[in-house]
Amino acid sequence: MWGASGTHLIGVCSIQRAYSALGLGISMKLITSTKDLREAVQQLSKSDFVTVDTEFIRETTYWPELCLIQMAVPEYSALVDPLADDIDLAPFFELMADEKVTKVFHAARQDIEIVFHRGGLIPNPVFDTQVAAMVCGFGDSISYEQLVQRIAGAQIDKSSRFTDWRQRPLSEKQLTYALADVTHLVDIYQNLRDQLQRENREHWVKEEMDILTAWNTYDIQPEDSWRRLKLRARKPIELAVLQSVAAWREITARQRNVPRRRVLKDDAIYEIAQQQPQDASALARLRTIPRGWERSSAATALADVVAKTMTIPKEELPRLPKSQRMPEGAGAAADLLKVLLKLVADNQGVAAKVLANSDDIEKIAAKGGDADVGALRGWRREVFGEKALKLVQGDLALKFENRRISVFETDNGDQAGSQQSNQLD
Repeated sequence: MWGASGTHLIGVCSIQRAYSALGLGISMKLITSTKDLREAVQQLSKSDFVTVDTEFIRETTYWPELCLIQMAVPEYSALVDPLADDIDLAPFFELMADEKVTKVFHAARQDIEIVFHRGGLIPNPVFDTQVAAMVCGFGDSISYEQLVQRIAGAQIDKSSRFTDWRQRPLSEKQLTYALADVTHLVDIYQNLRDQLQRENREHWVKEEMDILTAWNTYDIQPEDSWRRLKLRARKPIELAVLQSVAAWREITARQRNVPRRRVLKDDAIYEIAQQQPQDASALARLRTIPRGWERSSAATALADVVAKTMTIPKEELPRLPKSQRMPEGAGAAADLLKVLLKLVADNQGVAAKVLANSDDIEKIAAKGGDADVGALRGWRREVFGEKALKLVQGDLALKFENRRISVFETDNGDQAGSQQSNQLD
């Protein structure tokens, strides 16, 4: 049936029966009013953690369009319709800010971005099960479906994943799929949390959560938006135009709430940085600019941005980033570091990606202890970074013997020639 405000109220009983049949023992309520949302939040706040997921659409917008919120704790769950006429999400944001309740997400970045944009806050504290799973040895960037299968022993029907979540009424199949995204997450969180406690690795995940919940992770300034582009400028003026146009695109996309590519594609920014068109006729000659676009108000504004940038005094132009050429021998060192990384990761039972990425490896190979990389900070340095530095300094070596690669300290090390094999902890 439909409520007086036209919001969708059906499917509750049938979904409850479905989950009862699965033996999950949880209640479910479709929330379409502020009053019901506040009551649900009061219930959810009784637990020391709540699992959270969102369904959203962002193909045609700059900001993700929030379409559904799912939350669960042991024995209780709730689905919230943020598109309902009679709802204010303030109670939900209060829960996200409640420091007594841990907010559990899987691959949290986009969900947190939505809370940041809509609520003006970052959830705290946060636990990301994808990160925790990598620390617990489940591989690189494991999917939620894989975790459900491996930890909860269940299968998820993924056929509703790519449906239009803006449509109303939502089908029972859609709601069932959405609810599964948080109900199984309860078991996954408890399993990973307990494993982290047993192995004394809680601080490993906490360091990652500190980065994930940092304000500047989501509050990206327009003047920094050029950093996401891959163009290597050849001249300072090219870099200045690149920065100015990228910032203009970012501001315009936000104001119009459209994807960046709808304002200007990356290829067009690259060509504009090189050609520096300052009027409509110059824009019209660019191959990346659609025919006729040069007559638009946006094109006029863009040409003005380029023209203004061209007046920057030479001494005030940005400096080109230094070339990252690898010094002689660094390539071979990087190859050895990759082998060491795999050995350490296997020994520790973690995903190699958690310890170091390819950029970390290359910079350690090139700069040693002067490399400013995550692998040389915090717990990563203890687990992998110190060994990596010993390897590039010649204090640690690798040996292939009996079909196995072993690690041993060289004559330069504290324990000359003592073979460590895989005892890397």
